[in-house]
Amino acid sequence: MNYRHAFHAGNFADVVKHAVLTRIVEYLKRKEKPFRVIDTHAGAGLYDLSSDKAQRTGEWQGGIGRLLAATLDGESANLLNPLLAAVRAVNEDGRITRYPGSPMIVRHLLRDKDRLTAIELHPQDAQILRANFAGDHQVRVIELDGWLALGAHLPPKEKRGLVLTDPPFEKEGEFTRILEGIKKAQRRWQGGIYAFWYPIKDRESVGAFRKALRDSSVPDIIDVALTVRPPSPKPRLDGSGMIVVNPPFTLKAELEALLPVLARLLGEGGEGSFFIEQLTPEAQAS
Repeated sequence: MNYRHAFHAGNFADVVKHAVLTRIVEYLKRKEKPFRVIDTHAGAGLYDLSSDKAQRTGEWQGGIGRLLAATLDGESANLLNPLLAAVRAVNEDGRITRYPGSPMIVRHLLRDKDRLTAIELHPQDAQILRANFAGDHQVRVIELDGWLALGAHLPPKEKRGLVLTDPPFEKEGEFTRILEGIKKAQRRWQGGIYAFWYPIKDRESVGAFRKALRDSSVPDIIDVALTVRPPSPKPRLDGSGMIVVNPPFTLKAELEALLPVLARLLGEGGEGSFFIEQLTPEAQAS
């Protein structure tokens, strides 16, 4: 599977991923102490929805396009407002021509004392990412294999924060890398929040991945997933999920309110499905 962001920016998987991301960042802002977000596969940071790549798939119309066109009220509107505000901040006159990637969304939400480390291996994307944040003292852009950040860059000096890992799934073994990455990161920084994105395409591989997480020694893992269609006869991206380690205590309740709305808006024929599962129990206080 090739998941280069430029082709899929703003699609249903981005909406779900960024909804979870914004809820975690908003939770971190509840305390006065500064925090850091480390985005290990940051991409270019900002995407042109009128580009040939985006127009070739048109996936954003079934994602952020539907969300912006919907009438939201009550709790779902409040929960989605940080994401929608970040999207509107990079567009003008009410027209949606650009979609912010995760580093741009995070940057929009940061307070003056918080920091972002955005890591990208692809040279062209890293150059664009660096240009997008030129002169921004709160953002550090590094051209590096993001998997290495789960070792060398942990823990951050703030000792509070989130590590977001959104691999492109261009190579075999990404599920194994996620599992090993979680274990490695936890050994270095047990108090951090970790969020790992994954595609729901090969259901057998996803099932094996979830079992491996359940059998791991890592405490407090939740699995959040949304599918927009039943399993397809031929493998295709039917849904996506987020593995969250050390989730904020508020996250489950927020997603229980939010995911039914997203399933209705993003699912084919309004019939998407979702679940939130606690894969491993919380650590016992010693």
